Amino acid sequence: MSLKEQITDDMKAAMRARDSVRLGAIRLLTAAMKQKEVDERVELDDAMVLAIIEKMVKQRKDSITQFEAGGRQDLADAEKVELAILSTYMPAALSDAEVQAEVAAAIAAAGAAGPQDMGKVMGVLKAKLAGRADMTAVSAQVKAALSKG
Repeated sequence: MSLKEQITDDMKAAMRARDSVRLGAIRLLTAAMKQKEVDERVELDDAMVLAIIEKMVKQRKDSITQFEAGGRQDLADAEKVELAILSTYMPAALSDAEVQAEVAAAIAAAGAAGPQDMGKVMGVLKAKLAGRADMTAVSAQVKAALSKG
């Protein structure tokens, strides 16, 4: 079953269970998926759906930070619930050790010699780690590893 089909099934289950909070979050996700399909005239595959979910998760994290800074805990809590629901569709996150191993392997595979090769290494890693690691942290690790080398 594709990720898109799983999301649709979960939406139907939330409707049957009358779980309005879960249903609302899943509807936001399906709306974003349909918007992408209409805008780009494509059928979404799992990788594209994951990219949409990743973007929505990042938006929720940013919103939580902003709401908490503004003293709106009620809105931050609502965003945290949506974040938890969206996170269930993300693949399991990699540990720091696994990310470091992937970074080392990608540097070796790309034949990177220094910071000027960062783009090559990140290109390899982006495909492998999409949705499974925070790419900002990965980028920092790559930069540190290439600066040493």
